[in-house]
Amino acid sequence: MHSPEQYSTWIEVDCTAIENNVRLLCRMTGVAVMAVVKANGYGHGAVPVVRAALQGGATWCGVARIEEAMELRSAGIDCPILILGFTPWEKVESAIANDISMAAWTADQVNFAAVKAQNLGRKARLHLKVDTGMSRLGLSPEDAVALARSMVHTPSISFEGVFTHFARADEKDQFTTQQQERCFREVLTSLSAGDMLPPWIHAANSAATISHPNTWFNMVRPGIAVYGLDPSPDCRLPSDFRSALAWKTVISQIKRLPAGRGVSYGHEYSTASEERIGTLPVGYADGYRRVAGNKVLVRGKQIPVVGRVCMDQIMVQLDSVPEAREGDEVVLIGSQGEESLTVDNLAAIWRTVNYEVICGLGARVPRVYR
Repeated sequence: MHSPEQYSTWIEVDCTAIENNVRLLCRMTGVAVMAVVKANGYGHGAVPVVRAALQGGATWCGVARIEEAMELRSAGIDCPILILGFTPWEKVESAIANDISMAAWTADQVNFAAVKAQNLGRKARLHLKVDTGMSRLGLSPEDAVALARSMVHTPSISFEGVFTHFARADEKDQFTTQQQERCFREVLTSLSAGDMLPPWIHAANSAATISHPNTWFNMVRPGIAVYGLDPSPDCRLPSDFRSALAWKTVISQIKRLPAGRGVSYGHEYSTASEERIGTLPVGYADGYRRVAGNKVLVRGKQIPVVGRVCMDQIMVQLDSVPEAREGDEVVLIGSQGEESLTVDNLAAIWRTVNYEVICGLGARVPRVYR
C-alpha cells in the first residue's frame, strides 16, 4: 500500500544519501565543497538538501537567484551562500544585508554594490566570474585583472572569490576543458602577480570534480553529484554514490475495457482485446512528460503507460500484473522488488537529460523526507 502520508503522488527524498554523497565528495577532493542547490535543490527541496549537505561536510551553498538564497536565510541557514547567476539591481541591497555573496562581471555591478554596501555600513561579498569558454555569463580573461583591481581597492567590497564554469567537462574529449583550465590559470597567475588572489578559487562542477582533479583549486561546486546522479553517460559517479530521489503514486481505479475501446484524449491507444486498464493520479502538471513510451513499476514489474498523459492522470495496461489492485503503490522513479526505473531511464524515454527530469518535478508534488 502507499505512503502513510496518504498522498496521491509523492516524492521521497533520502537525506542520508545526500549527506553520504557530499561526504564522499569532501573525502575525494580534500577541498571545500559548495553544494549547488538551485532549482529547489534540483527538485529535491532546497532547505532539507542544504541541511543534509552541511551535515555531510559542505561549507558553502550555491544558488542561481537571490530568491533561492533568501529562502535558505529565512529557514535559518547561515552558511556562506553564493548567487551564481545575475542579481537584479533592486535586490543587491538585500543580498548585502543578508551576507549573501554575488557573482560580478562588470564595473557597473561592482560600483553599484559598493555604493549600496557603503550605505549599509557593510561590505558586498563579490566573486569575479570569468568566461573562459562557456560563452554565458562572465567577463573576458583579458579584462579580469582590471576589474579585480577595482574590487581590491574599493573599501566597501570584499573580493571573496574568482571562478569560471566548464562547458564540456562531462565529455570524453578533454581538450576543451583543458583549454578552459589553462585560460583560468593564466588569470590566476596574473592576479597572484598583483597580490590580488581572493580567498576562494573555484571552477569544478560535478563532472570536473569527478574527472578533472587539476581543476579542484580550493573549492569545488558539485550539483548533480550531490543528488547521486551521473553528470552524463560519459561521466559516471563512483559506485558508492546513491540516488536520493524516488517518485511514487497509487492505482486509483482499475477498469476492464472491451476490445476496441479508446483510452485517454485523442484515442491514440485502443484496446486490442479485453484489457485491464489502471488510472494513476499523476500527470504533466506534476512533471510527468506527455510523451509516448513511458513505463512504471507495479508489483515489481515494468508495465506500459497507454494513451496520452493528461494534466493530472495517466493510464497503464495491467494485463501482465493480474494481481494488481486499486490502492497499490506504483513507482515512477525508484525501485520495487527486483526492478528499478531510474531518473536516467526516464530521461532516455523523454529524450532529455537527468537534470531536466528532476528539475521539472512539479511544486505541487509533496516531498517526503526520510
